[in-house]
Amino acid sequence: MNPGSDTENAGHQITQSFLAFGSGGLFGVGLGEGKQKLLFLPEPHTDFVLALVGEELGFIGTSVIIFLFAVFVIRGFQISTRARTPFGRYLGIGVTTLIGVQALINACVVTGLLPTKGLTLPFVSYGGSSLVVSLTGVGMLLSISRDRQAGREEVRYRSRRGWPGRR
Repeated sequence: MNPGSDTENAGHQITQSFLAFGSGGLFGVGLGEGKQKLLFLPEPHTDFVLALVGEELGFIGTSVIIFLFAVFVIRGFQISTRARTPFGRYLGIGVTTLIGVQALINACVVTGLLPTKGLTLPFVSYGGSSLVVSLTGVGMLLSISRDRQAGREEVRYRSRRGWPGRR
C-alpha cells in the first residue's frame, strides 16, 4: 500500500519507476540516456518499459504511446462494429479489449495505481509470447477489416461489369 515505507524490498520496483518518471520530466533525458535501466529498475525491458520511456522520452513520449493505444482501441472497435458476421464482431471486440485492458493495467502498474501484476505492455515490452499473441490478435482484426472491404469491392465490381449478381 505504501511503497515508500519499504524501498529496498517490496516497494523497490515502483519506487524506481517513480524516479524514472520524475527524472524524465516533460521531454525526457534523451533516447538511450536513461539511468534506471542500469540495474536500478529490475527487469526494465518487460513490465516497467513504460517507466523507461517516461525517463528517456518524458511526459510527451509517454503520452504519445498512451495516445497510440487509445487510437488502436478506437479503430479496433470501429472494425468490430462494421464486421459482417456476429462472430467477427465478437472476436474483434474481444481482441481489442484484450490488448487495450492489458495496456491500461500495465500503465496503472507503472504509475503506482495498481500493484505489480507482471503484465507486459503490448507491442513495446520484450517478451516473445506476449508479442506473438498481440500480433495474432492484430492479424485477426485485419482479417475482419479486409473481409468487410472485400465484400464491398465485389459488389462494386459486379455492378460495373453489368453482372446480375446472385439472388
